Amino acid sequence: MKRSSAIQTTLILFFIGTFMGTINAQNGEISMSDLYGKRTFSAERVWGLRSMGNGQFYTTIKRTKNGQQIIKYSYASGDSVGLFFKTSEVEEIKQFTEYQFSADESKILLTTDVEAIYRHSTRENVWIYDIPTKSVKNISENGKQRYTTFSPDGKKVAFVRNNNLYMYDLESGKETEITSDGAFNKIINGATDWVYEEEFAFDKAFQWSPDNKKIAYYKFDESAVKEFNLIMYQNDLYPTDYRFKYPKAGEDNSKVEIYMYNLEQNTRVKANFPETEYVPRIKWVNANSLAIQTLNRLQNDLQIHFVNASANTSKMVYQEKSKTYVEVVDSWVFMNRTKTMIITSEKDGYNHLYSIPYSGEAPKQLTSGSWDITEFYGVTTSGKSLFFQSAEVSPTQRHIYQLNMKSLKAAKLSTNKGWNNAAFASGMNYYINTHSDANSPYYISIHKNSGNELKMLVDNSKLKSTLKDFAISDKKFIEIPTSHGQNLNGWMITPKDFDKSKKYPVLITIYGGPGSQTVKDAWDGNMMWHHLLAQKGYIVMSVDNRGTGARGAEFKKCTYEQLGKLEVEDYIETAKHLSEMPFVDGGRIGIWGWSYGGYMSTLAISKGAQYFKAAIAVAPVTTWRYYDNIYTERYMGKPQDNAEGYDNNSPINFVEKITGNYLLVHGTADDNVHFQNTAELVSALVKADIQYDFYLYTDKNHGIYGGNTRKHLFTKFTNFLLEKL
Repeated sequence: MKRSSAIQTTLILFFIGTFMGTINAQNGEISMSDLYGKRTFSAERVWGLRSMGNGQFYTTIKRTKNGQQIIKYSYASGDSVGLFFKTSEVEEIKQFTEYQFSADESKILLTTDVEAIYRHSTRENVWIYDIPTKSVKNISENGKQRYTTFSPDGKKVAFVRNNNLYMYDLESGKETEITSDGAFNKIINGATDWVYEEEFAFDKAFQWSPDNKKIAYYKFDESAVKEFNLIMYQNDLYPTDYRFKYPKAGEDNSKVEIYMYNLEQNTRVKANFPETEYVPRIKWVNANSLAIQTLNRLQNDLQIHFVNASANTSKMVYQEKSKTYVEVVDSWVFMNRTKTMIITSEKDGYNHLYSIPYSGEAPKQLTSGSWDITEFYGVTTSGKSLFFQSAEVSPTQRHIYQLNMKSLKAAKLSTNKGWNNAAFASGMNYYINTHSDANSPYYISIHKNSGNELKMLVDNSKLKSTLKDFAISDKKFIEIPTSHGQNLNGWMITPKDFDKSKKYPVLITIYGGPGSQTVKDAWDGNMMWHHLLAQKGYIVMSVDNRGTGARGAEFKKCTYEQLGKLEVEDYIETAKHLSEMPFVDGGRIGIWGWSYGGYMSTLAISKGAQYFKAAIAVAPVTTWRYYDNIYTERYMGKPQDNAEGYDNNSPINFVEKITGNYLLVHGTADDNVHFQNTAELVSALVKADIQYDFYLYTDKNHGIYGGNTRKHLFTKFTNFLLEKL
């Protein structure tokens, strides 16, 4: 109790003193048109950044009045040293979305007419531009393609069309069909099914071998997976019924196999490795060895197997088990010179780097400490140094480090407080750092791998000047004490004319899902709506509950098998703590969130009804029984084995407790969190005779955007809060 009182006293003094001193003296009011329409607060970025093969130059996309250009720059000077391509010189291409160089950098793949499929996946027309001759050729004459990728020598490309894998020879113009059994909702070759794309976060499912002679690819057999249907209402006399394979918690998955296609022999061989539920990653170790990560159904047993492509034999070189779950290894580097691979693991309680011998011998831990590595960038060509990003300074910050592979001593390269993220050049001799903090937009600069800054590329001076014209106060970081003894990180924005003698309503913005964070010392373009609310007299804040990231495995995994329980307890404790602050109106605390955040806000207004006057839930999960199996079972186990965990934290079962004002929003074409979640919740609300507000967006997916949609949506949010909170 003494510690809690001390923290509260400190916070009160902090708000009275610090916030009053940082209030902007300007009188500019933020409008909804500033946020959605005029793009008043848009930040400048570096678009289309690509490192060139020798690591001495990089390219970006520049937009001009006459179209787009691909420009070459020197890392050492930051100066422009050449122009590779401009749309004004090519009649066939008016605008492109992505580009990719061939190995010798004499050709460029350009994508146009991009059509979205799901969150990441697309199909598009693909063109090959020859730089010396300035000629362009369309290789999509037989229909749009997916994931078109150069071979390592740049002489061929591979792509997916109609669920089959193809190869195209640039010299002869010959197209080779590698697979022929692809069929919608049945067989997928070279691409992922819906749940792999969403939860294992990749959609291109093939890789060239380093010697250009093989292509390893996934084959998904979706036949046994049950279908979900989305009704599309607009632009047709009769609605369209779109059906796709979606495995819900406890239901059957696709059967996944890995094949190796031999270009010289025109043969396909199924890779021989132990049968498993999931194959979340593959990667070529060298020309004749394919590394395959596998996971069991409960995702608590991760294995890495090396498959010999010639003999088609495999051996397990690494295994990691957990009482909860094991994270997929996203960044893994193969050191063929030393016969070791470098991966990240949480096995010691925090996410750190390990060196794994190809022989399968015991791993060597390279980094240690009570902090998480949040990204592994790679290793220098010499193998003497590696680079990573971590939360060592604070869970709310990110910094870049260099590790000496011999001494295992790390040096912090980034110097500015806040959020730093590096894009390294090939060979790791340079990097482009994107820095921001909670109150300053992106500062982008070129650095040597020693950390020394060479040149500023973007400083967002225009946006910084614009911000000064608006009456906004700084976002400040706080800690929320709890009864379980773990203080929660948070931030708070106060009104421009904050007065310690007044009482203010508070809106808590949350997400809260496993490993996530909303409390970051980083620029967030979406926060300007929160500043708009602050101008209207609200305090806006966010808290990272138990289960969120960058505080070690124990903090993150404590919500295992009971998603929602500890998180909502933390929001209730936050509301209690806020109510004790002299400048907070404890009877006017609201909460809002999207997706997992909508799930949390719905639990808060029901289970924590006495503490929250209003809640907004956008596209909420309302029962984990309706969500996909990879995500849900990772954190909850199967519903057949954990029915209590699923039902005790489903807001559907607690709607009768709601006494506050509740706004529910969903898009009817949400392929991720299905509208079914909201439909079921509505039935429960009606049965319990609970009044609520409801907004539906026709044919909109999980993001609910497009045209005037976002302005319309956030206008509703604003009006609801002004009226109900």
